[in-house]
Amino acid sequence: MAPQDQEAGFDESPALSCNYTVRVLEPIPKKHNAGPSGWGCLPQGDKWHLAPSLQGGLPLPLNFWSSCIKYLIFLLNFLFSLLGLLTLVVGLWGLTDKESLGSQQLPHLGTDPMLLFVVVGLTVSIVSLAGCVGALCENVCLLWFFAGGILTFLILETLAGILIYALWDQLQDILDSTMLVAINRYQDDSDLRFLLDEIQLGLQCCGVVSYQDWKLNLYFNCSSPGVQACGLPHSCCINPWENGTIINSQCGFGALSLDEATAQNVVHSEGCGPRLRQWLSHNSWVIRDYTLVTTVTEGLEFLLVTKLVRDIKVRKASD
Repeated sequence: MAPQDQEAGFDESPALSCNYTVRVLEPIPKKHNAGPSGWGCLPQGDKWHLAPSLQGGLPLPLNFWSSCIKYLIFLLNFLFSLLGLLTLVVGLWGLTDKESLGSQQLPHLGTDPMLLFVVVGLTVSIVSLAGCVGALCENVCLLWFFAGGILTFLILETLAGILIYALWDQLQDILDSTMLVAINRYQDDSDLRFLLDEIQLGLQCCGVVSYQDWKLNLYFNCSSPGVQACGLPHSCCINPWENGTIINSQCGFGALSLDEATAQNVVHSEGCGPRLRQWLSHNSWVIRDYTLVTTVTEGLEFLLVTKLVRDIKVRKASD
């Protein structure tokens, strides 16, 4: 072997000599992004144990303000996820309790108010949990998913606000039609029965236009063979309480067979449609302020998430 080859570090061929040394070239270790600076909270196998020796220490932590943003997003979304899960449980309990998933209730499942609780609770839970875990684990993918969900909520809420403002008169007609549907299904849907009773008791009204609207219900119509024929629900009564503590469910029996002057002494004759519009007009500021606070909160969260994602990327680039 030539001297220059030996100086270059090449070993003698095994065929020429038994006294040789095999030099193994070690691969250059690669930098691993694991742990808090990688894709998740959990270490990636044994790579995390090599991180201190390969990188000279743990990844650099976020600065003070970025850490505050991180834990603020985690806390807010933890609370929202609990609220969403609670809403989901209430919706599922309502569907299960009245057997809405059965074959008899399946045609009305699309108009079931408990279905709204399920959809809203499930959506809020998924988006909030993504923001909660993404902030805690500094997961950029989950944070972008959360930001996309927040942006979708903002767009839908903005569109809903514009439609409500532009189509307010038409929505009032839709509200009256919805109450008529609730009157027709009063005995068949426990949720609609509860909501309608609360409206009639709270606003001290009966029906949509007048108490005569209850003739549309097959159970209260005077042609019905049941004991409730020509009657009204207890929520239509002027005094539905017996001894001031117990609801008298029979206080409205026979009210539809009375003349209007006599019926006014027993039940509320005015419909809930005008009173509900009046209530909405007087309390519109509550709805407006609630919508404004919700929109501002979601917009602030969106800005905080984008700031946190930018800080995480900067920190990863400096590792």
